[in-house]
Amino acid sequence: MGMSSTGGGGVKATPNVTPMIDVMLVLLIIFMVVTPALLAGFNAVPPQGQNLKDHPEDAENDQVLGIDRDGNYYLNKKPISKEAIEKEIKRIYEIRTVDKVMYLKADKDLDYSKVVDATDMASKNGVRVVGLISDQKSGTVSTVVGDSHAPGAPQAPAAPAAPAPGGTP
Repeated sequence: MGMSSTGGGGVKATPNVTPMIDVMLVLLIIFMVVTPALLAGFNAVPPQGQNLKDHPEDAENDQVLGIDRDGNYYLNKKPISKEAIEKEIKRIYEIRTVDKVMYLKADKDLDYSKVVDATDMASKNGVRVVGLISDQKSGTVSTVVGDSHAPGAPQAPAAPAAPAPGGTP
């Protein structure tokens, strides 16, 4: 018969990680719910048109003033009060010497007077050109030459086909 030389009745000093895991899971769920709302910016359904040329937004150079269905203003997807818009636009466009273009994205159900007010605010504070953003009508295809969605426009090269299962002969 063998006897153990180590003492088996001592106190173990291991942390209880179950409460920590519970807290981490709750935080994970909270962030999973909140993050998409933060990244969405604002909800506005712009008017639709046909033969629209693609214009990818350049976060560094393009300034986009948005107005949602309720008349709330957003500058580059960040909420801004109507009183602060003019000062912020003036601050941005006083620095610029060449590109004084601002894009306006407004909900299609918004009163047109709000769109006119926004273009007036922009033009009074250093913006020379206001471009309105709209969406392509569903079911239509752009016929603008050079548009990536136009028929016959050069498309990105397709990915190479996957090899057949079992390898090559």
